[in-house]
Amino acid sequence: MERFRTFDFRKHMPSVTFTLLAVALIAGAGAITVYLGLYNIAADAPHNRLTYSVIETFREKSIAARSGSIAVPADLAAPARIASGAGLYTEMCSGCHLAPGMEKTEMSQGLYPQAPVLFKGSDRSAAEQFWIIKHGIKMTAMPAWGKTHDDRLIWDMVAFVRKLPGLSPAQYQAITQNAPMDHDAMMKGMTEAEGASQKPSEAGEHAGH
Repeated sequence: MERFRTFDFRKHMPSVTFTLLAVALIAGAGAITVYLGLYNIAADAPHNRLTYSVIETFREKSIAARSGSIAVPADLAAPARIASGAGLYTEMCSGCHLAPGMEKTEMSQGLYPQAPVLFKGSDRSAAEQFWIIKHGIKMTAMPAWGKTHDDRLIWDMVAFVRKLPGLSPAQYQAITQNAPMDHDAMMKGMTEAEGASQKPSEAGEHAGH
């Protein structure tokens, strides 16, 4: 019957009080840090090791939990997908993630955390890469490309990213030079071309007046 004795609150009062006091102090310190702006949010002031470790763990667990049920297309390694992804990567990704034979850009050097250099390889699964490209990652400058690109194009990007580590600078140049343009860049080029073709006729009309 002894194990069913009533909990003696008075006996444990000191430890309970200490725990509550510790929690209150930690919460108070956190509130002071936030409201007085004591934590330096600048990108050129790296997190301390503990903060970075917590954020990194949180990020990895979050990505794993949300990408686990994503089905990878059977034709992910198809040449057409890789070619499409090459154009998208060059237009949208290379400024931060670089490419074979490419020097660091001003943008890539200013990012914190630093964007992964994808041609050096990655241990992420295709499903994880798809989720990251589609949804982005908060406070990393990684955009959610799913807002402007459909799943087919995002899988094309994944296909090229997985091909990228095996490419030499010459191979990268060859595959990207012949790659289809990103839709936005293509539309911009068409608009500029139309504008240029209209200018001579407009000039002639004004000259006639």
